[in-house]
Amino acid sequence: MIRYCAVAVLGVLACALALAQAVVEPRHRLAPQAGAPPRLALTLDACGGGFDEALFDFLLRERIPATLFVTARWIRRHPAAVARIRAEPELFQVENHGAQHVPAVIGAGRSVYGLAGMADWAQLRAEVQGGAQAIIAAFGVAPRWYRGATAVYDRAALPFIEGLGYRVAGYTLNADAGATLPREAIAQRLRQASDGDVIIAHLNKPGSGTAAGLAAGLSALRQRGFVFVRLDQADLQPTPFDAHPRR
Repeated sequence: MIRYCAVAVLGVLACALALAQAVVEPRHRLAPQAGAPPRLALTLDACGGGFDEALFDFLLRERIPATLFVTARWIRRHPAAVARIRAEPELFQVENHGAQHVPAVIGAGRSVYGLAGMADWAQLRAEVQGGAQAIIAAFGVAPRWYRGATAVYDRAALPFIEGLGYRVAGYTLNADAGATLPREAIAQRLRQASDGDVIIAHLNKPGSGTAAGLAAGLSALRQRGFVFVRLDQADLQPTPFDAHPRR
């Protein structure tokens, strides 16, 4: 009996340790709005890489607002894209995706989806603040939201980032799986959208299926009566987040 109890206690402790060490993927939905048409928020990450002009031109032509999460390194590489975004402040909200697109997991050897994490908390601070400073310099606005690389975080990173003055932006509908999906798969995912969803997709992968898939899917949603808002045009509420084993 004593041995059984000891094993049980060790099992509980092991589970508690695993939970404490888990990384999490925050989720947010738009708060319900009585009497309003169904609403969606489109968020687009610009990590590194290129500028998807086909997608940008579609959003501009159709006047679909979006919240853009951009990195400092993307800003430096695309001054012409920055100028185009700056010219449409009513359509595009610009928020913080970090300085170098490093995931907010802390410690030697940590990684998420093949991207190396942070060496320490000082690096996380520099990642968040460096991204914000680049946005202020390029766009003349101070970001209020932060979305880290991969949108996966150590649990302790969330209050740390909030302590720097930013809300961590989650999502509920992953439209393009990091710009890896073909057009029809993206359109199919968007067909599953429901009132209040926050959509994540990418603005930095020209030549992927993202532009065509979003064009088809977002147009169909509009025909169904959905309207699109930026994050600063709605109240967001957290939903239970996904937990993953420690990476």
